[in-house]
Amino acid sequence: MKKTVTICFANNKGGSGKSTTCGNVGYYLAQQGKKVLLLDGDMQLNLSLSFFSEEDVLAMAQGQANLYHAVRDQKDLKDYIVHTPYENLDLIPSSTLMSGIEYELFTKWQRELILRKCLASIKASGEYDYILMDAPPTLGGWAMNLLCASDWLLIPVEASPWGLFGLANMFEFFSTVRQISPELGLLGIVVTKVNERKNYFRQTMDVLRGMENVYTFESYIKVDASIEWAQDASQPVGAFRKGCRSAAEYEALAKEIDARANA
Repeated sequence: MKKTVTICFANNKGGSGKSTTCGNVGYYLAQQGKKVLLLDGDMQLNLSLSFFSEEDVLAMAQGQANLYHAVRDQKDLKDYIVHTPYENLDLIPSSTLMSGIEYELFTKWQRELILRKCLASIKASGEYDYILMDAPPTLGGWAMNLLCASDWLLIPVEASPWGLFGLANMFEFFSTVRQISPELGLLGIVVTKVNERKNYFRQTMDVLRGMENVYTFESYIKVDASIEWAQDASQPVGAFRKGCRSAAEYEALAKEIDARANA
């Protein structure tokens, strides 16, 4: 039986391209023949909106068949999976009620491990090659749940003057989670929203590549208007405009992630 690899895309700084990277990497892993389950762990619903219209996402968010109700009631998440329009690519949708999930978890026994238990049967089945999870830009109990349910942490970092801000807090949180879940590894950092003409891009890469025991992916994602147009169309960029630059970059990143996660 194949092993399901679970990767959490997380950064406590907003605007890092977390949801966009998670969704587009998932799309290209699926295009490469991998069976992928996406989990939208953020109340902003951006990962869900990457594949479904706003009307459909709000309907799922306001109904009962979403992540919030599954985690609150500690249900098996296999019953909350929806199929995206793309082959090999499924989703567990989020809810705006996720803003209250910390309160719901507070009194629960082993609250840091609830999501891991909800995902247990899916992972045990081996149906999926990958579970990719989009975390909110916070470092609380829910983010800890997401990381405790993961094999790997992947940190998207924006190539901007403030892009590295808070990264030390992210590393400290990662170390704290490893005290509960020592099998969690740091897959690496992917740099997003790159403008190669700007000095701070080179400065960002120099800082990241100078970090000890932290891998920075060779593939990075440049600024591209096609990404925003694809988001507006609720599509992965590769489905919206297959030949665009960012589509090739996400495809290359997905291949690099696949090779590194299974090394």
